[in-house]
Amino acid sequence: MLDTAFPRPVGDVGNPRSWPFPVIYHLVPGATARRVVDGDVAPLLDAFADGAEALVQRGAVGLITSCGFLARWQRVLAARVSVPLMASSLVLLPALAASLAPGRQVGVLTYNAAALTAAHLEAAGGDPATPVVGLPPEGAFHAMIERGGRYDAAMLRAEVLAAGLSLTDRGDIDAILLECTNLPPFSAALREVTGLPVHDILTMGALFRAGLVSA
Repeated sequence: MLDTAFPRPVGDVGNPRSWPFPVIYHLVPGATARRVVDGDVAPLLDAFADGAEALVQRGAVGLITSCGFLARWQRVLAARVSVPLMASSLVLLPALAASLAPGRQVGVLTYNAAALTAAHLEAAGGDPATPVVGLPPEGAFHAMIERGGRYDAAMLRAEVLAAGLSLTDRGDIDAILLECTNLPPFSAALREVTGLPVHDILTMGALFRAGLVSA
């Protein structure tokens, strides 16, 4: 988990009630949202690896993170831990792309489109040309996560739906993938409004765990 302090309703990766199975958490000190989104992760790698092993000692059979931007460090982190790790929902990109008809694309909805680079997409195994749309930098989500703004579910929902609809306006999007782990509370609404499959950290986590345990 990043070092953050904002509300985490059901559906958010950081709420244990979001998951249909037991989860355990470890907060990585100093791993703020701004540092990770800006790519200032190298000095934190030891802390992430140590946190991962602490979770393994507590019984974790697989690891995920609370920020999709850690996709950039997928292979590095996976090499440093003793159980399987999926750093980001973006690792679903190749499978989702393969599920679509020729000429159709997966669209990524991200916290910050300017910061989500081709390197992040490639590190997750995705096409670097994958269409990406971000949330408004001056909007409610950025204010809540980085500037101590209040959690206004209606405003946050409106931002997510507007961003999702801007993806579908392209005309070639047949699936949406949410990079940000704080967006899944709005996945159902986005599916309803766009009529498209919507995948996120929760759908990835459920698939991931299904292969790790026998029940």
